Amino acid sequence: MDLNLRPTIETEDKYTFSQSLQISSQTGLIGYLRADMDTNGNGFFSSWNDYRKELKTQEFKDEFDEVINSLREEGDILHNRNALSKYCYSTPQSKMSMAEDYYGVRVDTDKYAYLLRLNPNKGEYNLYCYCYVKEWLDCHIKEAEKGIRFITPHYKELFRISDGESIRIKTKGFSDRDEVCRYIDEYHVEVGYNLFHICEFAEKMALNESTVIPLRKSLPDFSYVYVESEDCIGQVKKGESGYFPTDYGNNLKTPAEKEQKVNQLNERSGITKAQAQAMEVGSMFGWDKPAADPKNYDTNGELIKPKRKDRSDDR
Repeated sequence: MDLNLRPTIETEDKYTFSQSLQISSQTGLIGYLRADMDTNGNGFFSSWNDYRKELKTQEFKDEFDEVINSLREEGDILHNRNALSKYCYSTPQSKMSMAEDYYGVRVDTDKYAYLLRLNPNKGEYNLYCYCYVKEWLDCHIKEAEKGIRFITPHYKELFRISDGESIRIKTKGFSDRDEVCRYIDEYHVEVGYNLFHICEFAEKMALNESTVIPLRKSLPDFSYVYVESEDCIGQVKKGESGYFPTDYGNNLKTPAEKEQKVNQLNERSGITKAQAQAMEVGSMFGWDKPAADPKNYDTNGELIKPKRKDRSDDR
């Protein structure tokens, strides 16, 4: 069988895991197969879990059998655990950033999309294969690219986050709570395990006197800054206000030396200039501000000015 096989991209990785009932229905999930390759790596012990039986037509069942049997042929990725491991380790672009030891593969046919989550380790389930109606899945992923809107009760947009990113809910008298958010449509969002209309969620936050801040994946967990008012090097943490003093720079005399040390610390930690600048702004002025998003900076950490609208566009 001639299959269109490629590594999954980051926006597809999450669909190799179980989703909520709402998202599973929207994406046309038919069900999933789970398999391990036995202690010796040559077996294939599998079980199937239905989701929407009405989508499990005979056409689908015949094609799915053919897909799995084709991938299990000698030389293909599911032939045994050695073949699976060889594919994973020789295809680093398939490694998932969201989950250690997992690799993603997508197989497309005319009507269906098969999203495989592979784990080459002995003693683990080596395969999860989630089966979707391709058109439904791709439509949902495309729509989710719009991002999730967070608004005031009066519909003023505060910020957007990407599908699958988290927010931090801060309520006076309670511990901060971080929740993963999922895109449903332009007006609905899943916050943790709960489904909300975006205005309903805004009203609930206002009633509880809670504030919500984005925890963008594009930001590192921490970065370093030069605090001019204190003439010291501080560390800022994603989602938190202010800075935390460090011992870095205690032996340095001038601000220029300390700023150079900050650049070195960030560079060694893999933090770009855009990320460092966004982290500094977020810690000082709020994480919901546009300037706290790295996408609004160039590679030198300079804020990208919005393009001026040509008046001729209005003619």
